[in-house]
Amino acid sequence: MAWKPNSIVASLSLLFSVVVAAVVLIAGVVAYPYVAKVYDGTRVELPHYPAVRKTRWLDQNWTDQRDWVHHADQGTATFHIPYEWFMALEQPELSLTSVGLLSDPAYLDRFGFIPDPDDPKLGLPVGMARGKAMVDATAQPWRNPRAPYADMTRIGLTCAACHTGRFTYQGTEFLVDGGPAITDLDKFRTALGLSLAFTRFVPYRFDRFVERVIGASPSEVEKTQLLAQLDKVLAQGKGLSDLDTMVAPQSVVEGYGRLDALNRIGNEVFAVDLKNPANYAATSAPVHFPRIWDAPWFDWVQYNSSIEQPMVRNAGEAMGVSAMLNLTSATGGFYNSGIEIMNLHGIEKALAGKQPNASTGFTGLKSPQWPAELPPIDKTLAAQGAALYKELCQGCHLPPVRSAEFWTSDRWSLPAGRTQEHYPGERYLRLNVVPIARVGTDPAQATDMLDRKVSVPRELDIASDSFGPALGAVTEKTITHWYDSQTPPVPPEKREELNGYRDNGIQAPLAYKARPLNGIWATPPYLHNGSVPNLYALLSPVNERPAKFYLGNREYDPDNVGYRTDRLEGGFELDTRIRGNFNTGHEFNNGKDGVIGRLLAPAERRALVEFLKTM
Repeated sequence: MAWKPNSIVASLSLLFSVVVAAVVLIAGVVAYPYVAKVYDGTRVELPHYPAVRKTRWLDQNWTDQRDWVHHADQGTATFHIPYEWFMALEQPELSLTSVGLLSDPAYLDRFGFIPDPDDPKLGLPVGMARGKAMVDATAQPWRNPRAPYADMTRIGLTCAACHTGRFTYQGTEFLVDGGPAITDLDKFRTALGLSLAFTRFVPYRFDRFVERVIGASPSEVEKTQLLAQLDKVLAQGKGLSDLDTMVAPQSVVEGYGRLDALNRIGNEVFAVDLKNPANYAATSAPVHFPRIWDAPWFDWVQYNSSIEQPMVRNAGEAMGVSAMLNLTSATGGFYNSGIEIMNLHGIEKALAGKQPNASTGFTGLKSPQWPAELPPIDKTLAAQGAALYKELCQGCHLPPVRSAEFWTSDRWSLPAGRTQEHYPGERYLRLNVVPIARVGTDPAQATDMLDRKVSVPRELDIASDSFGPALGAVTEKTITHWYDSQTPPVPPEKREELNGYRDNGIQAPLAYKARPLNGIWATPPYLHNGSVPNLYALLSPVNERPAKFYLGNREYDPDNVGYRTDRLEGGFELDTRIRGNFNTGHEFNNGKDGVIGRLLAPAERRALVEFLKTM
């Protein structure tokens, strides 16, 4: 019996339906539980952003450093696949024909990754780096199956992926070095998992992948070897998925612009690197990506003021985004890692600049100034706001950084317990740390770090089972292993310099730090967990703050000072009624719990917002 055209169409349609059902089922297993929330049956749900007419970087004393910092290899292999694979994978869209590449800058842009037209050779967005030869989970080199079997190279995130901000206003896009990114890393993680699954199971896609990775006319042996590598990656993804499923009831969806960074670092180190699933914790405390200008000069960093030493902070971040770290094989050398220590130091030096003082101010990465393209600041209103700032804000957040009072404050000092300078004028800024009982903001980030316990085998010689001290000790031992393994070993005085002349202090106070507010206007949303969309809402009573709003919008609201919060298809609706998302505290109102100042009249709020634009 002859096939009729409509029979062919029906048969192909049936075949495609079966493939779709199978792949979605498989993807749900080998990808991540989040898949059901962001996958509409054919593609990952992402926002569509209007094209901009102009893009410009704000002036932050950063032109000479920008390109290098944006792509400096920190030793990370965040995506657990090599660069060559990343550039060859297709977008997770179900089709029997070729679809766009996962690495297409326009596609990555929809997750929040900023395209970098100044770096066409790599083809990577701001905050991704191509590194040295990649090794797999068993520390074996990851090689191309075709002779001469060249090493494939790692690809990973850098600090710029989370700490480069952006906003648009009437067709102009502004980019902010050191500002909070509005990426959705979990959604991208899901898209990557789906892309790998589709490559394995959607007809014809693996063949296209093979030719991009290996080259034309691959042999059956080469294809078989590449397929084995892919299956190993999918098995690893299945393991991560199982861990996510285990803690899903206690986890909080992060969404655009937020990440539970400390818990994710702990999971990577104590569960994945240590191969101990019992150490895997829920991502229960998302935080808004912090701005990082001036941070090298703070006495302690992290929202809960938990880490003192710059090198420990930066190496811990690299470990959290999958720098190779050996914690299980004595023959491989405990604490052997792929962390690029000297690059971490170079980034820190670029951010810090020279020792700041009253005559120079901060000389590294500077906070941005309100751009001329935005509506002009009302100077009269801002002057009224200056008086309110001194009355209500200065006690915690310190005087404006441009004032003489800021630089002559006794809060510029040596680290606690130290009386000798390493160089003339050495000083660090001692920030106010405000107890949660007073400020009243969401307690999850501080409480969950304090309460978390980890199990570490005796041979690693870690004295504490408390998460913070254990992570600090693992990170210090990893850094020390690198210092000791150099030829010749790094001398003591150089180690002190690389460590930022500070000890490996770790603490977990039930408190959050109050940092200076220079550049605050460029860093929405607000509070440590990003639960308040704009500065006007932050100065308003809690019952006037929106209980739900969308994250992922890029259009700037210069009146209220934040992003627009309208419904955004493919964005993330933040529900502030969920623990980890609470928008309570830091309140100006009549009352006690979480109230830090008197109730402000709407006109006073407007005046203070106007002044904060000048910071």
